[in-house]
Amino acid sequence: MALYLAEIPLEGRGEREVVEALDALAGALGGDGEIIEVQVGLEAGRAFVIARAKSAARVEEASQAAGLAVHEAKEVLLVGAELDEVKQRAGDANYLVEWNLPAGLTMEQYLTRKKEKSARYAEVPEISFERTYVCVDMSKCLCFYESPDEELVKKARALVEAPIDSLTTIKRVGA
Repeated sequence: MALYLAEIPLEGRGEREVVEALDALAGALGGDGEIIEVQVGLEAGRAFVIARAKSAARVEEASQAAGLAVHEAKEVLLVGAELDEVKQRAGDANYLVEWNLPAGLTMEQYLTRKKEKSARYAEVPEISFERTYVCVDMSKCLCFYESPDEELVKKARALVEAPIDSLTTIKRVGA
């Protein structure tokens, strides 16, 4: 089974409603998968669900069965953390950076670049880089951080020479 990112618009749902819908999603996945983590983008009004499943179609089908519309479901690669670690520490992140990757960038180039630049995070000890999910189709990546404020996230991104297409405060719910 692979990992998939499902972006789900919240459409004005309260936290309790979101948690109930996510519980229904977990039930709809059944033995065909599991929810790894769910982060709600407070300003974005959408949930970012990482699920392990047989296919993106299976995640979309389970989401629909739970009454959730999926903006998109894409296969992702987890970078910078191990899956068991993410399950234990998923609530540690409070900022999400979305970066729409440039056309022509390969996964190998991305991973090489990330390895070369990641040591620079040490120059901003107030923040903690938690993990990244890179869409296998190389369309975008989601980077999760624990930081006292968004200015430090911006500073860290500048140090590693990585753009920010969207910076969102996140909150863990459900799962």
